[in-house]
Amino acid sequence: MLPSVTFLDLETTGATPLRDRITEIALVRFDDGIETARWQTLVNPEQPIPPFIQSLTGINDEMVAQAPRFAEVADALLAFLEGSVLAAHNVRFDHGFLKAEFKRMGITLRQKVLCTVKLSRLLYPQHYSHGIDAIVARHNITGLARHRAMGDVEAILIMLADAQRDLGEATVAAAAEKLMAAPALPPHIDASLVGELPESPGVYLFYGENDLPLYVGKSINLRARVLSHFSSDHASTKEMRMTQEMKRFEWIPTAGEFSALLLESRLVKERQPIYNRQLRRERTLCSWQLTPEAQPLVNLVYEDDIDPSQMAQLYGTFRNKRQALETLRKIAELSHLCLKALGLESGRTGPCFAYQLKRCKGVCCGQEPVALHAIRVQQALMAHRLKVWPYRGKIGIEEISHENDLRQIHVFEHWVYLGVAEDDDTLYALQSQKTPLKFDLDSYKLLLKMLANKRTRLIDFSSSTQGAMQRASCVDETTV
Repeated sequence: MLPSVTFLDLETTGATPLRDRITEIALVRFDDGIETARWQTLVNPEQPIPPFIQSLTGINDEMVAQAPRFAEVADALLAFLEGSVLAAHNVRFDHGFLKAEFKRMGITLRQKVLCTVKLSRLLYPQHYSHGIDAIVARHNITGLARHRAMGDVEAILIMLADAQRDLGEATVAAAAEKLMAAPALPPHIDASLVGELPESPGVYLFYGENDLPLYVGKSINLRARVLSHFSSDHASTKEMRMTQEMKRFEWIPTAGEFSALLLESRLVKERQPIYNRQLRRERTLCSWQLTPEAQPLVNLVYEDDIDPSQMAQLYGTFRNKRQALETLRKIAELSHLCLKALGLESGRTGPCFAYQLKRCKGVCCGQEPVALHAIRVQQALMAHRLKVWPYRGKIGIEEISHENDLRQIHVFEHWVYLGVAEDDDTLYALQSQKTPLKFDLDSYKLLLKMLANKRTRLIDFSSSTQGAMQRASCVDETTV
């Protein structure tokens, strides 16, 4: 399939590489299509194995008590992997655990990898599921120790043997090579650094000469997104020019997509990267403020003057005055509102021009009560009304990543983003923060969308009686 490939599987104490440890390793290495090595060992994880994991794998604390620690088998494992592609089912999981174990020893593991889940999808696109249980059932595999490392490796080998027989060796090889194909990197980009990119959420930053910020992006899969920038079939001239100008890049992991979106928005505003034209362009946000007891009935309020705690009388989020005026004129026309009362027509005595065209009910000439017209204006604007803050005080939006063992709580008050906490001290400081609130449209829209999702983990600090970094319950979408 490949000149050299080593199929590997791990059993672990849990799902988080930075906290959990390996309990068993099994591998089978092939060189030029011939099996050249087969090796397995239990590993002492130096921590208790949870009861659920014991029942799943059959590996208990007594079995690993006298087993070698990872550091004692590390040299042997590196020898098996040397010059070979590491293949595993959901290779991100196994590779992540190996990198974490070697990192504890001060070793940086740089290994080419192949995911056999993705390989199965390419070879058998007609099937929906490609987990090992599905493969065992689909290929009628029996007699293997399921959820033990060597048993799972052998299940994958049987699947690939069936594929080579049924689809042909050339088809299997082509699928593997397609997955292994890497984009051509510019000569000044460190390929080993690219290999360290995680397949998890985060924000990435491209820099040019003299560390000039070129671009800030976000993704739920940093590795795939960054590598897509180096694809030979660039989507635009801008994309090609950006990658040619780039001298280095870096990334910041986050606990989830929401965390990445907030961080991307902040970094673009702070660093003004030259290729983030859509996000960084200068804009003047404005909104219509309803003042029923005054004339005109509505006034244009700009972003710097918006009081986030007084959102009930604000309607619309417009990028400029022109857009705001055009929208208000359309609303007035559809609802037969008075242009003079709205402040859209001046320098005219008597009825407004719309009244003469029978598009106004005459509040401007005493034909409609002022109070009734004010009510109709409010009703006409209602579809554009900004959401009123539905909580008594500050809230937190929590995201947790088991892949990088990262937990982040984002604190908001009256739609304003106050910051992110990853520990109790920072969270307490944000909860106690009393700085003036400055409205930001991007944060408002991101939070509004997040609160509409029933799976959002929300902490209402005004009613919370638990510890600061407590687990949050799911917010009911009817709250907002």
